[in-house]
Amino acid sequence: MKSPWISGLRSVAMTVPDLAAAEAFYTQTWRLAVAGRADGVLYLRGSGGDHHLLALRGGSGTPQLLKVTLRARTAAALEAVARAATAAGGVVEQPVAPAVDPAGGMALVIRDADGRRLEIVHGDTRRVADDPLPPDQPVRLAHAVLNCHAVESTREFFEKALGFVLADRTRIMAFMNCDADHHSIALGDTDNDALNHIAFLMPTLDAVMRGGGRMKDAGMPPQWGPGRHGPGDNAFNYFVDPFGIVVEYTAEVEQIDDSYRAGAPGDWTWPSGRIDQWGIGQAPTDQLKQAQRRVLFAPAP
Repeated sequence: MKSPWISGLRSVAMTVPDLAAAEAFYTQTWRLAVAGRADGVLYLRGSGGDHHLLALRGGSGTPQLLKVTLRARTAAALEAVARAATAAGGVVEQPVAPAVDPAGGMALVIRDADGRRLEIVHGDTRRVADDPLPPDQPVRLAHAVLNCHAVESTREFFEKALGFVLADRTRIMAFMNCDADHHSIALGDTDNDALNHIAFLMPTLDAVMRGGGRMKDAGMPPQWGPGRHGPGDNAFNYFVDPFGIVVEYTAEVEQIDDSYRAGAPGDWTWPSGRIDQWGIGQAPTDQLKQAQRRVLFAPAP
């Protein structure tokens, strides 16, 4: 199971109302590192090979999602996606051209019919991953979950425009695969088109738990978890950051290949009162549920 064009999720770009406070939180508590600054944007990296995982720009009010960046397998894939996105009902917002961020490479920006802005890059700068990996620092992004008021049409767009494949379908979510990770994008079956959450891959299960303790010490305890999901089999802890963005520490994401068969909602059910495999952690709070509806894609320029 893999996309012919997309190899994975690289980064997410957002606005935040206080860039200095965001830098303090994401470096001191969430444990990312500063990768660079350019044109009023702060770039934050993990311990892995990606130049950056978050690009944060100062902006008033509620945070907005500027773009989700995916990495293309080849340079030719950029033009292929541009053609496929148009045929699937999307719009090419920026044709293939040199990327504007410090990671460089070539980039294409598309939008689907509901305004989700997706950047696809190839040839961007990679760093040498830390060796050994720091025990409590995110390595890379694991996935981003996007709410969808029309999840099946959004799923169809990701399949036709980007070559994603359905890995599993639950009652409330479609998990979309592009490579070995069970999912890099998931589509939440909701009545809105907000950012549901961004998941950061930790090196170990122990790191997920220690990160949760660090967040609790900082006055931001888990809003869901700890637990272990069904689809993807990944361990998790969910939090709401100081700006109302839902972020997740995760580890042990299931690795799949062409032998994996997608499950249907009936394959992913839990005993009464349980919403994950373990059933020991905090259930999703009202604060989490509200935050999962708040951060929307910025409108087209």
